Amino acid sequence: MNGYAGKFLEVDLTKGTCSSFTIAEARLKKFIGGSSLAAALYLEKYNLHTDPLAPENPLMVMNGPMVGSGFPGTSRFAVTAKSPQTGIWGEAACGGNFGPELKRAGFDGIIITGQSKSPVILSVINGEAKISAAGNLWGKDIYEVTDICKAEDKGIKVLAIGPAGENLVKFAAIGNDKAHFIGRTGLGAVMGSKKLKAILVRGNQPPGKANEEKYKEIFKAAIAEIKDSAFAESLHLMGSDAAMDLGMMTGDVPIKNWTLGEDFELSSKLSGPTMRETYLTKAHACANCPVACKRVCAVKDGPYKTEEGPGPEYETCCTFGTMIMNYDLAAVIKANELCNRYGMDTISAGATIAMAMELYEKGIIDKKKADNLELTWGNMDTVFALLKKIAFREGFGSTLAEGSLKAATQLGAKAMDSAVHVKGLELPMHDPRGFHGMGLAYMMSNRGACHLQHAAMGMEQGMVSWPQLFEMKEDYDGKTSQGKAMLVFNSENYGILDNSLSICHYLLYCLKPETIRDAFNAITGFNFEFKDFLISGARDWTLKRGINNLLGVSAKDDVLPKKILTPLQEGAGAGSIPDMKLLRDEYYAIRGLTANGIVSEEKLLELGLPELRNKLYKK
Repeated sequence: MNGYAGKFLEVDLTKGTCSSFTIAEARLKKFIGGSSLAAALYLEKYNLHTDPLAPENPLMVMNGPMVGSGFPGTSRFAVTAKSPQTGIWGEAACGGNFGPELKRAGFDGIIITGQSKSPVILSVINGEAKISAAGNLWGKDIYEVTDICKAEDKGIKVLAIGPAGENLVKFAAIGNDKAHFIGRTGLGAVMGSKKLKAILVRGNQPPGKANEEKYKEIFKAAIAEIKDSAFAESLHLMGSDAAMDLGMMTGDVPIKNWTLGEDFELSSKLSGPTMRETYLTKAHACANCPVACKRVCAVKDGPYKTEEGPGPEYETCCTFGTMIMNYDLAAVIKANELCNRYGMDTISAGATIAMAMELYEKGIIDKKKADNLELTWGNMDTVFALLKKIAFREGFGSTLAEGSLKAATQLGAKAMDSAVHVKGLELPMHDPRGFHGMGLAYMMSNRGACHLQHAAMGMEQGMVSWPQLFEMKEDYDGKTSQGKAMLVFNSENYGILDNSLSICHYLLYCLKPETIRDAFNAITGFNFEFKDFLISGARDWTLKRGINNLLGVSAKDDVLPKKILTPLQEGAGAGSIPDMKLLRDEYYAIRGLTANGIVSEEKLLELGLPELRNKLYKK
């Protein structure tokens, strides 16, 4: 089957068995791959109501059909499970080299259930899977595990957890060859609960293409588009942190746990240009990507000295910079390295620490409660100490290891207003008070607050308009809620496909939709039109929403936190707050949700989801 390896690996760690299965082409056309296909399998085969850390919770590592093709930006893969952080649908994606290598190893995805009695690794080499003891790796950080595995086989690609995953930190991440991370929703804790320390893959079986000559023609066009893209050039020169300076000017950057609207000294000292001038050693690319947006950094001396390694993204420069009032980029780089080694999502880790600093300032927690640490703003020695305590669940760190919502719940009612989350997932570092569409996108994202399950940010901020897809205006006022429901709806239906086709979110902004469509068709032979992609995107969103409905999600959960509904006094977003009722009411009507936020029967049948309809409406 063109574009696909044609097999999926099923692993039961309780029984110690590995087997494979196939999926019919008609079903692949319907759900395509990645997290979309994972959601369909989850609904069909597994108990949705199991505890996220129970053996029965399936951990799925899923490719899309474009992965391994060599097309720019198609290195991404998704990992899904019921989230231990939110208790609802959990997913995250990353790039790197693991996804293409898994495809070459002969599989489109891996589904892992059960729980080993002792630590193990899963090896997948050219179609053969094996479970082996990994007691020697348990307790080691992600960098150490990766180095050990690669010392034995230089060509191996590694997914691994660190101490945070082993100790079931609710926002534990999974590392991919040190430089890329499955960060959000705590999937590293699911891996840790199964006693699965690492997954190793290597293969030499590239997938076929339906039309090789057509593919080559489209590939050349894609490279030309990327070379002409100012967005791609900015990413190459300054990485995702290129957004820092402009974001501060437009009201996008959160400061001091979302309480300040402007601090240009912070943005100047933490920006992409500053990183490039001071600590950047080289740019790094995911497999088959000419953009090379990843940063490789080194702090050569001083208290925050680090060896050359993966540098921080924009989100991390906020969570360990602007959010905690730290003006030292070297300290951000050090915090990023510690999170990488321990295996923790930098967004949730930094945001939870920012919450704790605010609670300390307000006197809601004191020095004794904080294990005699001074939780003052910008105190990076305390931050580093807390990161270790969180990873190993020591003292106050064990409270913070639950994430901001559950930690605030433990710390008392007065702490709740300082927890900035949607459905238990901390907000990414883009302030909806400057861009109301992002507020709605956060409210409706199926994994909790998310900046990647849609393309709302690019559309609202004028980076993309895609007139081929949508009859919409190109210029939006960020500080208005009117008309944003349709923007978010359209951006979800198209933008969410990066986790189905497995194409990088950034490349959606660099490439014409026609180029992506034509490449997909040349690889798979499916002959999709734009409408087919948009229907698939709507089906993907609706399927995941229906799963969340079954797990108890309703209108009561589609809300923004109090911080975001409190106007700022300064900056570009000053005096502006999203109109939550207007946004939600308009969106519900467009998306086909009932007043209580449940997917309607009519919408489920329209999108070809009868099984979900039967479960949701008990038919």
